[in-house]
Amino acid sequence: MEHPYLFFVKFFELIGLGHFAHTYPHVVYTWVIMIILIVFSAIATRKITIIPSGAQNFFELIVSGMEEFMVDISGEEGRWLLPLTATVFIYVAACNLIGLVPGFLPPSANLNTTASVAIVVVLFTHVIGIKYHGLKYVKHFMGPVWWMSPLIFVIEIIGHLARILSLSFRLFGNMMGHEIVLAILFGLAGAFFAPLPIMALGIFVAFVQAFVFFLLSIIYFTGALEHAH
Repeated sequence: MEHPYLFFVKFFELIGLGHFAHTYPHVVYTWVIMIILIVFSAIATRKITIIPSGAQNFFELIVSGMEEFMVDISGEEGRWLLPLTATVFIYVAACNLIGLVPGFLPPSANLNTTASVAIVVVLFTHVIGIKYHGLKYVKHFMGPVWWMSPLIFVIEIIGHLARILSLSFRLFGNMMGHEIVLAILFGLAGAFFAPLPIMALGIFVAFVQAFVFFLLSIIYFTGALEHAH
């Protein structure tokens, strides 16, 4: 979908990188989100105190809530995975929400962005499995009955590849659909504020999609931590 005006694409045109920005706008806005998150993190951790206040209090509330939720599902063994799962949630939520700002493009409305995050999650699932179980991790792919192992192995491989497709296409489809609906409403009745309800709904959708990605990541990681039966 072609956006009528993208602020940072125009900025890249001014510095002579217009062709790159027009070809890969999702990359440009991914960089923007990375900078925003780094700046907010620096502000939140600039003056860390025992009794948090301001930005530190806000971020501690979010992170502690995610940690408690994750430990409830994965157990204490999964606590060390919080940095990755929390990063996934915050990054995906930021990618979704930035599209509600006029002149900004949500990177999650591009399949390349969603697929890249999905690949990281699925690959790290197997890193966890090998870390905890070594070569015995292959039992996760063999099934409970030895004589059906070749068939189960193929099915499991297909299932793990399908995780990448489901994670990436679910997020991409929802965010691209939201962008298309907004573009149509702005074109037909933008002057009458018709898109506002959809934009308000978009905030809810942005957080729900980020939470779904976060939850599925935890479930996949927890499955890799468990022993095969």
